[in-house]
Amino acid sequence: MSYRSLDDMDFADKRVLVRVDLNVPMEDGKVTDTTRIERVLPTIRDIAAKNGKVILLAHFGRPKGERVASMSLKPVVRPLSELLGLHVDFAEDCVGPEARAAVEKMVPGGILLLENTRYHKGEEKNDPDFAKALAENGDVYVNDAFSAAHRAHASTEGLAHLLPACAGRTMQAELDALGAALGSPKRPVLAVVGGAKVSSKIDLLENLVARVDMLVIGGGMANTFLAAQGTDVGKSLCEHDLADTARRIMDKAGAEGCEIVLPVDAVVAREFKANAASETMALDSIPADAMILDVGAKSIETVKEKIDAAATLVWNGPLGAFEIEPFDRATVAAARHAAARTKSGALLSVAGGGDTVAALNHAGVAQDFSYVSTAGGAFLEWLEGKVLPGVAALEREN
Repeated sequence: MSYRSLDDMDFADKRVLVRVDLNVPMEDGKVTDTTRIERVLPTIRDIAAKNGKVILLAHFGRPKGERVASMSLKPVVRPLSELLGLHVDFAEDCVGPEARAAVEKMVPGGILLLENTRYHKGEEKNDPDFAKALAENGDVYVNDAFSAAHRAHASTEGLAHLLPACAGRTMQAELDALGAALGSPKRPVLAVVGGAKVSSKIDLLENLVARVDMLVIGGGMANTFLAAQGTDVGKSLCEHDLADTARRIMDKAGAEGCEIVLPVDAVVAREFKANAASETMALDSIPADAMILDVGAKSIETVKEKIDAAATLVWNGPLGAFEIEPFDRATVAAARHAAARTKSGALLSVAGGGDTVAALNHAGVAQDFSYVSTAGGAFLEWLEGKVLPGVAALEREN
């Protein structure tokens, strides 16, 4: 797709409405993880350096159109200011007299955070009048919230049609990485998809088998595929009612020329707890009272071989119950192998999804992947091949 970036815009003395994701973890009124704040700093700094008036739009939580004190963005002001090393003002509303007065006081290079856009029902309804009310305080619109781009809300989609629009640095980095991974990738392309349930990733799997050359399926969802092939998976997490769906996906993969890679051995235990007694065994000998909690050593080697054969890797979901030892071994081993290949320049690796980020951090290699998306739902919908309204609204014809 073609879209404008910050480099294409003139911000001097302009009021720049910047949609960012500041929906950060908070406890007792204090931010506990600043990752999402850190992601938007480059965009804010760039616009301020070009003498633009930076007016930040964001949501927090799900107040459903009501003013909920615990969902105010005010506690974000201090950590944002400290990380920027610049003063940040705050307005008690995102539209109306309070927002307008705060914007009118701004000087070029100034930074203002407006209150939670979801305090207004018009935000999530993408109400045209609410979008116009937001637009009244801006001359230019910048969307730097890829993580909210799957929502057609007033501040993520509606505004892009009312003002000259472009992508911020985080949005640009995300679109570039995703385009390189599946838009026009270097082949062969390998996808690693794990997680608990097939039911939550049917659309994703059906889209991927038509776009990648190899698909490794791990985690609890692999059990559903194994059971669909006649393997007795004992007490393992398994959606037996989705056997036909699993077979349909495998048939589609065959027709598309996509190799599906399933576990060939498993680490099993009779209890789901840390350091539970476990053993590795072949798939045809899983005890009826045991559950599969990770893939075995032979499967790990197969995954490594597929990573070695790939030029591009897309990863979503762990291979086992990585949250507890020793069932994190496969995920850690595969992640570290992919990271090493990436660092050597042999692999472009893009990963995303909540559990995936946590798993890569657990393995200590998140920083070694080519790109790790923190977008969650938007990343998954992109993998599913869906149009993201917030991204589509930025597209231009020339």
